[in-house]
Amino acid sequence: MPHVLPDTWTWDMWFVDDGHEYHVFYLKASRALGNPDRRHFNVTVGHAVSPDLRDWREVQDALIASDAPAFDDYTTWTGSVVRGPDGRWHLFYTGTSRAESGLVQRVGVATSDDLYTWEKVSPQALCEADATWYEKYDGVAWFDEAWRDPWVFADPDGAGWHMLVTARANHGSPDGRGVVGHATSPDLRDWTVGPALSEPGAGFGQLEVPQVASVDGRDVLIFSCLHGELSEERRAAGERGGVWAVPVASPTGPFDVEKATRLTDESLYAGRLVQDREGSWWLFAFHNIDETGAFVGALSDPLPVGWAPDRRLHVTDGRFDHLV
Repeated sequence: MPHVLPDTWTWDMWFVDDGHEYHVFYLKASRALGNPDRRHFNVTVGHAVSPDLRDWREVQDALIASDAPAFDDYTTWTGSVVRGPDGRWHLFYTGTSRAESGLVQRVGVATSDDLYTWEKVSPQALCEADATWYEKYDGVAWFDEAWRDPWVFADPDGAGWHMLVTARANHGSPDGRGVVGHATSPDLRDWTVGPALSEPGAGFGQLEVPQVASVDGRDVLIFSCLHGELSEERRAAGERGGVWAVPVASPTGPFDVEKATRLTDESLYAGRLVQDREGSWWLFAFHNIDETGAFVGALSDPLPVGWAPDRRLHVTDGRFDHLV
């Protein structure tokens, strides 16, 4: 059954396996807010554990907003968790500040010895959008300054760490500037922002919660984009939103996101690929809208994924075959 909290909406999530239990971290907000659109600025980072990726037990929350002044004194949003060479866990997350009305996004980090108790490293951000390559907030081109959803992973050749970020290029048509932002680090502490790993103009206003994974020996990038954030050209062609996937030659890019196809429709969003200890791959997402279009806000069951004969990643139980 989906992981539904009766008093709480849950949405974007990320996973880590400590070898004994699976951990999921997710954004959560009280259903007492009434309007689910209010959840984004009344949010905490929740935490649940499971022995099998199916039965989840909620534990204490992982993060809340910092006291002012801090880059994250308004919200703590989506991120990822990795284990450093020293054995400590690092939770990279998105923060916004009240001084900027939550309009400018930056990335910070918290650390933990046990995945349960987290300590934020600094009231200052690790990195933010660099105007050399990325759009800065001007109140015209887009509704915020995108630099969020950090997905951190070790370099495949052992040369430090990579961070993929939801970002927007500083050129091109405003409705097609969505790119996969990129930063690198030798040590998980000092980060250097570099050019994007994809090009603008692919038809996406934003590529949310990016992730790379090697599924059965083939590298793939997944991201999410709803209908309202697609370019005018894609919308005019009748395209809809959901979770998207595109095969890639390398987890460090470049990524040709124009070739992406949908894994799901808009009933599910913010997809994550997770491998279990038996080697099988699963897609998780949050239940976004029901048949009436109402927001749901619950973690999905794991959906099996694999490669189709046309080299397209797809959900193999048939429920989204209509998207082909």
